[in-house]
Amino acid sequence: MNLTAQFKAGISQTIPSEPGVYRFYNQDDELIYVGKAKNLRRRLGQYKNAKRRKAHMKMRKITQEAHRLEFETCVDEVTALHLETKLIQQHRPKWNVAGAFYFMYPVVGLKVDYSNSREGEVFICYTTKPELFEGFQYHGAFRSRRRVKEGFFALNSLLRLLGHSVSLPDLRKMGYPTSSRPMTYVYGFRQIPPEWHPLLESFLTGESFKAIEELSLLLLDRPTALKNSKETELLLKDIRRFWRHEILPLRKARLGAGYAGYPVPQKMRDFLFITSRYGAVKPSPKSPKKSV
Repeated sequence: MNLTAQFKAGISQTIPSEPGVYRFYNQDDELIYVGKAKNLRRRLGQYKNAKRRKAHMKMRKITQEAHRLEFETCVDEVTALHLETKLIQQHRPKWNVAGAFYFMYPVVGLKVDYSNSREGEVFICYTTKPELFEGFQYHGAFRSRRRVKEGFFALNSLLRLLGHSVSLPDLRKMGYPTSSRPMTYVYGFRQIPPEWHPLLESFLTGESFKAIEELSLLLLDRPTALKNSKETELLLKDIRRFWRHEILPLRKARLGAGYAGYPVPQKMRDFLFITSRYGAVKPSPKSPKKSV
């Protein structure tokens, strides 16, 4: 008997009205979904009463596939959120998408070399695997690959106003991937004035938007940028979107959670946002798991 039938038989009345985490398992006893609730009985009652409309489609499909429900109560909603995130990261259930693929959260890295032989070289990379590239100061981890990638490519387009691009063959000689790793992109620029390094760092940490303001002023002196004003405007929009929706929220979460480390590890990012919004988890006795 799947859970749709069990809900109709009234099993939701045996579930406590407390915060907690619930898990759905299929007929092969595989975990297919993890959720959290401020009130377990009320939340699971929504699965029982799911209507035949688009907003309830996911709940209906989960209960049709599920054959067993397991839950445990938590001392408060924050504890439930942390446990839910931990279980999703650990098991990556079929019906959980948000937070399951934390290892694909992107970071943006900067690497500079102002030695005599390579005066004013700046390298900037986008990657989901920061451990592969040493010497970069990474920023993030961010969440939206699409939004970060758009901002990253737009920033690189504007950096060409400051210096000369390092060629692809030269990047390959230096050991940087140029096409073989779809989740990693590296660009290099020569003759970048030293004062731009702290400006770029401040932008990526969310401390200051001055780097983009300065680049925008440079655009006014470039006939090509003025000629392609629509394209230039789109580049600036992509960067502002990256700033508003990824860089600033991460900075706010770090400050709100009192998190001193940087960059934020990919696995820690979601926990950091939970702590920033709801507070730290309180020590509490572990509740035994119960099945219905």
